[in-house]
Amino acid sequence: MNNTSLAPKGDAPTATDAILDLFRRLYAAWGDNDADAFAALYRPDATVVMPGVLHRGREAVRAHMAAGFAGPLQGSRGVDEPLDIRVLGETAIVVSAAGILMAGEDELPAQRRRHATWVLHRTDGAWAVAAYANAPAA
Repeated sequence: MNNTSLAPKGDAPTATDAILDLFRRLYAAWGDNDADAFAALYRPDATVVMPGVLHRGREAVRAHMAAGFAGPLQGSRGVDEPLDIRVLGETAIVVSAAGILMAGEDELPAQRRRHATWVLHRTDGAWAVAAYANAPAA
């Protein structure tokens, strides 16, 4: 994740800093194949929509990732480059370029490039994923 274009200016932590930290923790959990840590960053009522997939709730996200980490996603890395972050009070919308690098890959194949939209919600100062959707990138 290269976020230099979104890095805030100055020393004070911002909502953008916290959001980028959420992404770092999310993809660290992916790299560790830790479905529990990954899903813990989602709200209990989160939704995930991807081509052919609809997951409702944190437990559905956890189960999907656990099955993936035990199977086709073992050793993979999720990549996500936030292109736009908009904070609207306690909600943030992040549009990103995303994809999955399978074990041994260093470059994301064109057929696995996605554009994603993340809806994040802040409760008690902590950001969590409320909704995620992606579609093939053109």
